Amino acid sequence: MNTTEFRILTKMKEFILLLDKALMNFPKKEKVLHDRLENTTYETLELIFYANLKEKDIEEQRRIISKISMIDYYLELSLKKQYINEKLCKNLCDELRNITKMIYGWIKING
Repeated sequence: MNTTEFRILTKMKEFILLLDKALMNFPKKEKVLHDRLENTTYETLELIFYANLKEKDIEEQRRIISKISMIDYYLELSLKKQYINEKLCKNLCDELRNITKMIYGWIKING
């Protein structure tokens, strides 16, 4: 595992901790969105681990980008439904943006 992938894993783990705090405030009636956000985030972490094992697999890295796009959408929806505030949404989206940039760098290195 090189340092780029390790930083991506670290950032994703930090994002999960930040998101977990936000998910605590979701109303019980919004179980679907809550679960989608949580599951997609953990699936993304799993894909990062998996992509690390496969040498130069750009397709897996693109799947990670796709999952991150879904997380971004779920966050946007959470903001519109007022389950998270604008400041928290911005922080989470900024973290996702940083992770996305790192993954694009990873793709560039492997491509």
